Formats: sequence, structure tokens, C-alpha cells
Amino acid sequence: MDKLLIRGGRRLQGEVVISGAKNAALPEMCAALLTTDPVRLTNVPRLQDVATMRRLLQSMGMDVQTVGERGGMRFHCAGPLEPRAPYELVKTMRASILALGPLLARLGHASVSLPGGCAIGQRPVDQHISGLRAMGAEIEVAHGYIQARLPAGRQRLQGARITTDMITVTGTENLLMAATLAEGETVLENAAQEPEVADLAEMLIRMGARIEGHGSSRIRVQGVQRLHGCEHAVVADRIEAGTFAVAVAATGGDVLLRHARAEHLGAVLEKLREAGVRVQEENTPEGSALRVQSEGAAHLKAQNFRTSEYPGFPTDMQAQFMALNCVAQGHSAVTETIFENRFMHVNELARLGARIHVEGRTADIDGAASLTGATVMATDLRASASLVIAALVAEGQTRVDRIYHLDRGYDQMEEKLRAIGADIERVSA
Repeated sequence: MDKLLIRGGRRLQGEVVISGAKNAALPEMCAALLTTDPVRLTNVPRLQDVATMRRLLQSMGMDVQTVGERGGMRFHCAGPLEPRAPYELVKTMRASILALGPLLARLGHASVSLPGGCAIGQRPVDQHISGLRAMGAEIEVAHGYIQARLPAGRQRLQGARITTDMITVTGTENLLMAATLAEGETVLENAAQEPEVADLAEMLIRMGARIEGHGSSRIRVQGVQRLHGCEHAVVADRIEAGTFAVAVAATGGDVLLRHARAEHLGAVLEKLREAGVRVQEENTPEGSALRVQSEGAAHLKAQNFRTSEYPGFPTDMQAQFMALNCVAQGHSAVTETIFENRFMHVNELARLGARIHVEGRTADIDGAASLTGATVMATDLRASASLVIAALVAEGQTRVDRIYHLDRGYDQMEEKLRAIGADIERVSA
């Protein structure tokens, strides 16, 4: 099993190319199930979850090819499809639930295993199920599988007004994809507003879908008879960009994050600037970019924040910013409102010398900690990133075990960090 060896104390300098967003690429791969025409995606990140989704789609009968450069992939499912997502492929990746809506909309039936993923708390799929039932689907959950089909004599899902009980990103995406081929109008109330949802909608529009309001809490979809193929570039990963920005803030340095988009990182950039980090938007020949400059944690002020749905502070950046708060100056309080079990990194940060006390969903942090290297264990995807950031600051060598979590969501992180001056290497056990 691979691990990372990190020797801290190095400033970061140079440029990082931000990869495509995992949380956009995975639903967009599933969107290829909606058409018999070829679909081409570019800027697909090289991640374990992407490889798992590829195997899942291929197991259903889809032809998936790597094409060109810049993460190009081609998807084509003109032949028969097996509308089943087995437990063996689904158990490590919650995003596999995103096959349910497209399969049901195109074929009229689907069987998808209840999903797995990071152990950060309950992420129920009841919102997906209730929304599809509102569109006329008959759904039974039995033996660990979601069994869905259209009623006898029904050829298409029916448009409906759906108000979810909670904001759910994958739920919004699943219902959005299903609605594109439904009969009549579907209105999604309380919809997720994340940039990845809007990017999926833009891809579906390129395929011929009729969608309005994406990026807001109300999305309207006029169903069409069929969708066609398209070419679409996956939006840049705002969480990867935020992670590197926090790493630069903690270690000190001057790094240009190519393809990063400031409008997708509003809450994170606001906290970084309040802490004392200089963040500036730049335009490059390749598009948008962010320059992040910091004198290091000794010159920064720790920040209070609470996670919330977009456009609030993202739960996927909580662990990374907590690592910064541990070494910045002053006391801070971090409140996690999205997932009930997302402080598992706290004990591992404490092994490095962090001073954190957790009470319920709030972590109280005494900053200006002097971190020293130790062996730590990654417990989930974003916790892995927080340990890397802390290790980049810590004195001596840190070993981060179980980095397969990191590989699920970061495209060659250690190579990108090494290119900007970090002393980091991947070793096999």
C-alpha cells in the first residue's frame, strides 16, 4: 500500500495546473448513458474514482476510450446496455448512484447497489428515490439494491415539481439527468447550486436538453424525446485549487494556480484574505488563474468558519483550512454542519502537535502550534489533504499512510507539490 513521505519546512514557488473537477467529471460520465451518440469529455482528472466509474460504465456495455491529450475520454453506448450497477464496483464510490437517473430515463428500468465511499457520515439516497417516484417511477429497495422501473405501459418518466427535504448535490444531478428525457416540465426546488451542477447542466444543454435556472435553487427542465452527443470540457476543480491555496498559505510562498476560478471559491478566498494571504485573479493565455502569496503561517491570523451548502464555506475544504488554523496565530472555532462524522482528521493532526478540542460539531483550535513529523493515517479524502498540508509545515519527516483516499480525489498531488518545491515522495510498502 502506497504512502507519502514528507519533509516539512519548504516554501512553495511556481505554477500548478488545476485539474478537472472529480465532482463534475463523474456525473458527466454518467450523462453519456442518456444518448446512443458518442460523447467526448476533455479535462477529465486521472483519479481512482474516475477509473472506477469507467469500469462501472464498461460493465454495463458502454464503450469507453481514452482519446487525445488533456484527459480526453470518449463514451459510446449505441448497443444493448445492462442497467445494473453491482455492489463490487459501487462499494467504494458513492457517485455510482448517478447511474440510476440516466438508466431509468433511457431504458425504463435500473438496478443500482446502495453506494459506499468515504466514512464521513450518513449520506442517504432517499432524496433521489422520492424525486424519481414523483416522476412516476416504481422503486423498491431490497437486498442492498435500488430496483427502479417505469409502470407497465409507461414509456417515459413524467415531469413533476420536486422539492427535496435537504440540499443534495448528487440528488440534484440525478434528478436533473432523469428530467431531460421525461415527458413535460420538471421543476427542481431547493436544488444544489454548486458549480459542478451548473457544469453538468451546460453539458446536457450541449446534448440538446432544455434547462433553465442551473446555478440557482430552482431548475426548470423541459423534457425532450432524445439527446445527442457532444464535446465538453470538465470545469476546473475548485477544491483542488482551494487545497493548494491553503498549502501555500501555510508554508509561505508564491504560486500561480492555472485554471482556478475565483468565482467558484468565494467563501474560501474571503477567509484566506482575512487571514492575511494575498490572492489575486490573473488572466493567462490558457484562461483564468489565481496567484496566491503568503509569508507563512507565523504571519497569518486563524479564522472562525462554519461549513454550509454552496455558496457557503465548503465542507470539502474544512479539514484543509483546519490544518492552516492549527499553525496560524490565535484561537479559532470550526463548525461542521454538513456531515456528522467529518472530524476524523483531528486525532491525526494531534499526532503532529496540533491543539484541537472537539465538542459536538465544533472544533476549538489553539493556533501557533509547533508541528513535528510523525506517522499519521488518512481516514478519508479531504482528511488526507489536511495531513499533507500539516506535514508540509511540520519539522522533520511525516509519513502519511492509506493515501488511496487521496488518490480518489487529487490528480497526482505529490508530483504537483514536488514541482513547486515540496520535499515529498510516494513510496510503496
